[in-house]
Amino acid sequence: MVFFILITIVIYVISIIWTWKNLGEIEKSKKIAVITIGFILIYIITLAIFSISKYSIKYMNSSMEKDVKNIIVAIFTGVNYLIMIPYISKQLDKIHEGTIDKQEFAIKMLSISIIFVGFMLFECNYMKNTQVGILKIFNSK
Repeated sequence: MVFFILITIVIYVISIIWTWKNLGEIEKSKKIAVITIGFILIYIITLAIFSISKYSIKYMNSSMEKDVKNIIVAIFTGVNYLIMIPYISKQLDKIHEGTIDKQEFAIKMLSISIIFVGFMLFECNYMKNTQVGILKIFNSK
C-alpha cells in the first residue's frame, strides 16, 4: 500500500511541476486555477470511468469496493492528468504568448479530446481487469 501511495505522490508532483512550467509566464493565480480545475475535471472523468468499469463486478462488501475505488481513482487521476493537462497548459501558454490563435487552439483541443476518449475506452477495460485481478488475489487468500 505504501508503494502505491508513493507512486501516486510522485505522479502528482511531476504533473503539477510540468503543468506549472508549461504555463510559462501566465500569472501565478491563473496557473493555480488551471492546475486545480484540471485535477477536478480529470478526477470527475476518472471517477465516471471507474463507475462504468465496475458495472458487472461484485464486491464482497462496500468497504472493499470503496478502498479499491479510492486507490484506482487516485492513481488513474494522476496518470490521466499527466497525459492531458500539461499539453493543454502548453497550448494555453501559446495563446497567451500569441503564437497560436483561438481557432488553432480549438482544433488542437478537439484532436486531443478525440485521442483522450479513445484512451478512456481502453482505460475502462483496464480498470475492470484491474478490479477483477484484485478480487482474485483477495479471494485466493
